[in-house]
Order: sequence, then C-alpha cells, then structure tokens
Amino acid sequence: MKSILIFLFITIIGVLVYGYYVKNSGDPNGEIIIGIGVLAIAFIFMPLFIYHRYKNKNIKDFTFDQYRKDLEEHNKKEEKN
Repeated sequence: MKSILIFLFITIIGVLVYGYYVKNSGDPNGEIIIGIGVLAIAFIFMPLFIYHRYKNKNIKDFTFDQYRKDLEEHNKKEEKN
C-alpha cells in the first residue's frame, strides 16, 4: 500500500506540474489538467492515505469520551460545593 501511495503521489504531482506547464504555454486546457490533478488528490489520494494511516488504530483513542466523562464528574463536584 505504501508503494501505491508513493506512486500515486508522484503521478499526481507530475500531472499538476504538467498542467501548470501547459497553462503557462498559453493552452487553456492547462486549467483542466490542473483541476483533474486536484480532484485526484481530494477524491483518490487522500481517502487512500487516511485509510492506510488509520486502518489498525482504535477509534476510541481519537475521541473525547474520557475527557467528557472527566468534565461531567468535575461539574458534579462543583455543583455539590
């Protein structure tokens, strides 16, 4: 998966660079190529990257459940005083 992400990232950066080159050459299709590169980053690369990074993680570690419970306990203690 890591090699796929690296290949995809390099390919997308290449598309973006090519799009800017075409745009600076005066061709109006450069903006379309840049847009395709940005869409590829947003809808292909980022979901794969996020999946790769968090596939074996416990979601409970990234929530504020424990903080919320501690805050509620603290508020109950404050109300009693």
